[in-house]
This record gives sequence, C-alpha cells and structure tokens, in this order.
Amino acid sequence: MATALISHEACLNHVTPDGHAERVGRLKAVMAALEPLELVRREAPMAAEDDLLRVHPQAHIDAIRAAAPETGLVALDADTFMSPGSLEAAWRAAGAVVKAVDMVLSGEVANAFCAVRPPGHHAEKETPMGFCLFGSVAAGAKHALDHHGLSRVAIVDFDVHHGNGTQDLVEEDARIFFTSTHQMPLYPGTGFAHETGAHNNVLNMPLAEGTGGAAFRKVMEQQVFPRIEAFKPDLLMISAGFDAHRDDPLAGLTFEVEDFRWATERLCDLAQTLCKGRVVSSLEGGYDLEALAASAAAHVEVLKERGE
Repeated sequence: MATALISHEACLNHVTPDGHAERVGRLKAVMAALEPLELVRREAPMAAEDDLLRVHPQAHIDAIRAAAPETGLVALDADTFMSPGSLEAAWRAAGAVVKAVDMVLSGEVANAFCAVRPPGHHAEKETPMGFCLFGSVAAGAKHALDHHGLSRVAIVDFDVHHGNGTQDLVEEDARIFFTSTHQMPLYPGTGFAHETGAHNNVLNMPLAEGTGGAAFRKVMEQQVFPRIEAFKPDLLMISAGFDAHRDDPLAGLTFEVEDFRWATERLCDLAQTLCKGRVVSSLEGGYDLEALAASAAAHVEVLKERGE
C-alpha cells in the first residue's frame, strides 16, 4: 500500500490579485516540499457534474460557470476572485478529492492527499466565499456514500477558519459527521458550539486567539476524538488547513508544525481502528509559505508512514 498525491498544473492557473493571500505560490511551495517524498502521483481529473450536484444546486454550478472571465479578474465578493483559469482549477480541485476517495476505497492506496486550489471549505450551497467556489471535501464525502455505498463518513477540519461551507453542505445528512476546530472570533463568523447539525452530527470547537498546540491537543483528545469513535466512520476525511500556525498572517492561533504532525498521527490511529486506515485529506488554508510548506510536508509524511 502507499499514499497518493493528487494535483494538477491547472490549479496554478487560478490567479488572484497581487497581494492576495490565496496565491499561486501556495501550491508551488507545497509541491516543492512534497517533491522528495515517494508518493503515488496522479493528475486530478475534472469532477463530473453529478459530483458537484450532490452538494450544490444546478443554479450555483451555472452561476460559477457563467462568472468565469475570458480575460482579467472577476470579484465574486471582496475576497473571492476568478481568473480565466479558475473554473478548471475549481473543477479539478473537486475532482481530485473524488479521485482520492475512489483510489482509497478501491484499495489502490492506503490514503491520499489532494494538493489543490482553490480551497473549498467556505463554499456554501449557493454562495462562493472565502476564496472557495465548490465544496470539494463535501463532494468527496457524498461520493463515498452514494457511489461506494458507505454508511458513514467523518470530516475533520483543523483550518483556523470555521468550515462554514462544509457544514452547510453536510449538516442535514445523518451519514456525515463534521467537526471543526477554529479561531473565534474570526472570519466567517460562524462555528459556534451550539451549531450541532440536524442530527447532532456537527461538533464545533471554537478556540480563542492565542490558543496554542497544548490546548488544541486537549480539545482533540477530550472532545473531537471520542465523537469520531462514537460515530464509527467507514472513511475519515480531513480539511487540512495549516493557517493555525503561529506565523500565519490571517489569524492568531499559535500552533507549530509538530501540532499538525501530532493531529495527523492521531487521526490516522483512529482511522486504523475504525475504518481500515482509510484517510483522504485535501489542502485548505495556510498563507505563510514557509509554515505552509513545512506543515503540509509533516502531514503527508505521516500519511506516507501509515500507508506503508
């Protein structure tokens, strides 16, 4: 068994304005950091429209398609932009997660990491926002359930920002458990502890500015992991944002690279116990290039170790 790395050069063609945090250099930094690792490398396919329709209405897909410019940049909101390459990048970002699910559930690989952009965890059913166009991880979870016949999927989001989009896309589906650790108050202003989903299938763990790795580990051990164990997922998915690192410019948590390594180790331990080690992870945030590259490399190194 091995670990898959799924990406595509088209994700470098999603261009944002000069000075924008979600920039091409993020993916270049991640891919350079992963270059030394022996991984099963695959190109991200375009998602099938049916994959996106599991989480977004046709009107949203049509609106994103219609918004794509032939030249220049289009602002969907104050933070979210599209360039001529953005549409393909977003479709391949979602396609990467679906392919990762297929590879892991078929037994071709033990686990997978999708190095893609734009990210996806802020995209709500009908609203692109927070740099995100489509809910890639949510689409992968629904694909695992509907196409592969799984009974339960757990999604763990440790990005510093609440995964409001993923929550919006899955909170009414009792087959999916979603949990998010995130700084609060912070964009997008959601993710309160009282948001628990239609089936008590959502666990939000807000963290105060300045929270470090020790408190994060305590929350994970005492709150998050027991809920995942109780849910007994057939597949564990990770929205892997690395912007809780102390050097990230967009937030104020103080995690270190080793905190992301620890979280990955513990989640892989859970997956080994609960679902045959099956883990699919996809890149979300992380905006200091050095911290992002080091944290993503630590994350994938653990996946590789556990996949061998």
